[in-house]
Amino acid sequence: MLIDNTVLSKLEKLSHLHIDEAKKDEIIEQLTEIVSYVENLSELDTSALDSSFSTLDGGTPMREDMPFCDPEIPKSILAHASQSIDDFFIVPAIIE
Repeated sequence: MLIDNTVLSKLEKLSHLHIDEAKKDEIIEQLTEIVSYVENLSELDTSALDSSFSTLDGGTPMREDMPFCDPEIPKSILAHASQSIDDFFIVPAIIE
């Protein structure tokens, strides 16, 4: 796929971003490199692979889920808050 000014302007409109004129050539070059890399991936033959294929034997390694509770952490965080009561931050109301 060729990335040109037309495609870039469509991407700008879709993303609601504005790209400076000085940066457009650089962005076009980078997007072209990304698209060519992805196009290389489409050349891989994956027809013999199962949809649940994984490179890890036995699935994802698990770790023991051990909760960590240090009562000093909330105290040290709330010490930097401008206002707090009973381990909660006090903030201005935004809904009336």
